[in-house]
Amino acid sequence: MGRTRIVLAGGTGFLGQCLIKYYRQPDVDIVVLAREPLPPYANVSYVGWDGRTVGEWAAELEGADVLINLAGRTVDCRYNTANRREIIASRVESTRALGAAVAACRRPPRLWLNASTATIYEHTDADRPANTEADGVIGRGFSVEVARVWEEAFWSCVAPQTRRIALRTAIVLGADGGAFPTLTQLAKWGLCTPQGSGEQWISWIHERDFCRAVDFLRRHPEASGTFNVCAPNPLPNRDFNALLAEELRPLVRLPQPEWLLEVGALMLQTETELILKSRKVYPQRLLEWGFDFQFPTCAAALADLLRTVDA
Repeated sequence: MGRTRIVLAGGTGFLGQCLIKYYRQPDVDIVVLAREPLPPYANVSYVGWDGRTVGEWAAELEGADVLINLAGRTVDCRYNTANRREIIASRVESTRALGAAVAACRRPPRLWLNASTATIYEHTDADRPANTEADGVIGRGFSVEVARVWEEAFWSCVAPQTRRIALRTAIVLGADGGAFPTLTQLAKWGLCTPQGSGEQWISWIHERDFCRAVDFLRRHPEASGTFNVCAPNPLPNRDFNALLAEELRPLVRLPQPEWLLEVGALMLQTETELILKSRKVYPQRLLEWGFDFQFPTCAAALADLLRTVDA
């Protein structure tokens, strides 16, 4: 079949590093577009870009098999005016720059996978069904606006020869990055109790299944459009924390009322929405296409990740 060439924008972040590890294969070449390029190693090389304008990096897209865009400023911050502007601009401008570069290619990438977020859906009450791609209800608020304009920028790009997929990704649980190591440390200190009411839903996916889902969509040339990238079994916050408590068995278990979370968020310069918004999402299209999750339940995912952390 020959070699597979992947261009990865935003490859220095947690999810980018997950994909780089997953694709550490002899028949894959990865080109990472990065603001601060690093020396090449193994099957990975780095090319500089500013995430806003088309430059010499655009030549890397010629003849590429896959373009994956994960670029965007972290949302783990206070939502003040400056941060809001930067969160949106980092996603929209990078997507538009990639779109302009793809449009200028004589041999554009065969597939473009662009990050989005499952946070685009409404805050979902306990008795409401999970949001699917077909029936999901788009919510309101800043985080929803981020997802909405990000997807609009993606779909407005002119790329008739490129298959495109928007990845509405839930919280990715990983041993070495993202939110999970912090949650694990807090749980060891006794903060493995319901956060706020504990009734809010958590949609999640194990890091390995995230990478497998990306590769699954790459290998199915008929797949396009929007996909929810999450495990098929979301669970309430109280159940998630109960699983952490069962695995880690802290000496004490401290309450986490909403007012205390607000104080903690202010001290850590983040937002309580990241843990209090109810995200109840279902990967209907992945399942319909035949994707098989290695970690369909959160209990199995946490047990696997905690074994990795302890090792």
